[in-house]
Amino acid sequence: MLRSIGLPELLVILVVAVLLFGGKKIPEVAKGLGEGIKSFKDALKTEDNSVDEKKQA
Repeated sequence: MLRSIGLPELLVILVVAVLLFGGKKIPEVAKGLGEGIKSFKDALKTEDNSVDEKKQA
């Protein structure tokens, strides 16, 4: 049912992104997305550490 994204699908996504954001805006969008993912992972790690500390107490 679910399958991985192939080359044709990836090209369509890339074309739509260029049409929506323009060529100069895509690096800024990617940077913002990367920073968001990084902060989300850091928040998860912080939450896991606080849960571990509560279990030890």
